[in-house]
Amino acid sequence: MPTKEITESQLDSQLVKEVEAKSHTKVSSCFQCLKCSSGCPLSYEMDYLPAQVIRMVNLGLRDEVLKSRTIWVCASCETCTTRCPNDIDIAHVMDTLREMALRSGKAEAEQDMRRFHEAFLSAIKTWGRVHELQMIGTYKLKTRKFMEDADIGMEMFKRGKIKLIPEPIKGRKAVKKLFRKT
Repeated sequence: MPTKEITESQLDSQLVKEVEAKSHTKVSSCFQCLKCSSGCPLSYEMDYLPAQVIRMVNLGLRDEVLKSRTIWVCASCETCTTRCPNDIDIAHVMDTLREMALRSGKAEAEQDMRRFHEAFLSAIKTWGRVHELQMIGTYKLKTRKFMEDADIGMEMFKRGKIKLIPEPIKGRKAVKKLFRKT
């Protein structure tokens, strides 16, 4: 990755405090061992490695972090979190950064990934669990990519992998309550 000059005006000294408060994770305790990045199964798709994102948070590079592809590519598999010797919940930090990017309006670089996350959360909010048909429908409506993956979708439907109506779950009201609180 090419080096990039950073000016003092790009630094936001409050970023690390804000991320730590929202994620309840001490991001500033990272000493850049790179275990998070070396274990990440999706690092090949990221513009910055997880360790670089954490470093940018510590430096206060708000715009760079919130516009990065990495926070949207992260699958929250928690491999990074498990490997961290300082118990930094990196997966939760990535969730926090996605939320901050959405609230700040800086999530525009990865529109389709953002729309996928919104469709996923919408299905959980409605049903208390993922309902694939609603999630896929919402995503397709937002992206306008109606026929992309249609052959796979039909095959999944034929095999009973996609249900028209989701199975009810216990605690659906509790899930809705969580969404209201957040």
